[in-house]
Amino acid sequence: MTTRVTLEPLRVRRLGVVDYDEALALQTELFERVGESWLLLLEHPHVYTLGVRARPEHVLVDPAQVGATLVRTNRGGDVTYHGPGQLVGYPILDVPFRPGAVSTYVASVEQVVINALTDVGLDGAGREPGYAGVWVSSRKIAAIGVRLTRGRSMHGFAINVDPDLMMFEHIVPCGLHGLAVTSLAAEGVAASIDEVADAIEQRASEQWAIGMRVPA
Repeated sequence: MTTRVTLEPLRVRRLGVVDYDEALALQTELFERVGESWLLLLEHPHVYTLGVRARPEHVLVDPAQVGATLVRTNRGGDVTYHGPGQLVGYPILDVPFRPGAVSTYVASVEQVVINALTDVGLDGAGREPGYAGVWVSSRKIAAIGVRLTRGRSMHGFAINVDPDLMMFEHIVPCGLHGLAVTSLAAEGVAASIDEVADAIEQRASEQWAIGMRVPA
């Protein structure tokens, strides 16, 4: 007997540059659409975000002094930076709760990013044992911070395409002292935000469902 599984289409929206609070409100709206699979791809203006386990002292300067805002969020993880030149992705998916669900889901997000970075020409993207995110050797190129609740996901990943890496100097990124942060540009890969978004869209559609672009 053959069981046929029908995949819910992954609806992808490319939003351009969006304020963090506006993107969070959209995530929250889509989170309530149980059974629908979404991926938001966008950039944020300069912003530092604090996860639920973040320590305030990991923000080393007044964000306003460097042209950024500070937002406390309900995602996992510590403090991170978002800004121009960084592709942010928010998958909003059904993730049934079971033992190991969080680690399995985080690994799936990491794999989407690793595959996409390989597609645009980056060699050596992978995992660092014991730490979330995507790394090139000991340099972090993509941060991951998610929230799973009521069988749904929110928040997601941030890929450094060509941001101002000096903005990471004003925080303890992800709460890891001495963390080296890198970008595609710093690694010698000349890929645009749109090219990386194309690769992410393709790989996410393969990982989570059949892809379908919808108007922003």
